[in-house]
Amino acid sequence: MKTLQFTKEINATAQKVWDVLWNPETYSKWTRAFNPDDPLGGSMRSDWEVGGKTLFMDSNGSGMVSTIKTIDEPYELVFEHLGELIDGREDTTSERVKTWAGSLEEYYLTEQDGITTLRASVQIPEGDEGEETMDRGFTEGLEVVKRLAEQ
Repeated sequence: MKTLQFTKEINATAQKVWDVLWNPETYSKWTRAFNPDDPLGGSMRSDWEVGGKTLFMDSNGSGMVSTIKTIDEPYELVFEHLGELIDGREDTTSERVKTWAGSLEEYYLTEQDGITTLRASVQIPEGDEGEETMDRGFTEGLEVVKRLAEQ
């Protein structure tokens, strides 16, 4: 696995940045960077429980099946990706999914003097064709998080 890492300093409290990241209304705005052709942006459904179920989806019902490994609002959220959604159907057992199942997506927020440093990372398979999409998505998406949180 290869880990892509991203850091953004934001002139807002950690709680404000957390809210921008995970509020359904703002989540769809910053995640649009991962799939600019999706007019609705991404959505996320979660039970917000460690070991529970979290679904990351585009407007067609395709995306990722994940679980929360750790959560400490508003400072830490770590997802473990378990499989994918294809037209609303979960796949956690195919050979293709097994090449990346167990990969992590991590968000860490530290706040000092009203400035929050957001560190995000995602693990992808070596040589994955989605690396460019992930790089663009996080680079552009976290800039949107910054703009929204600083409003």
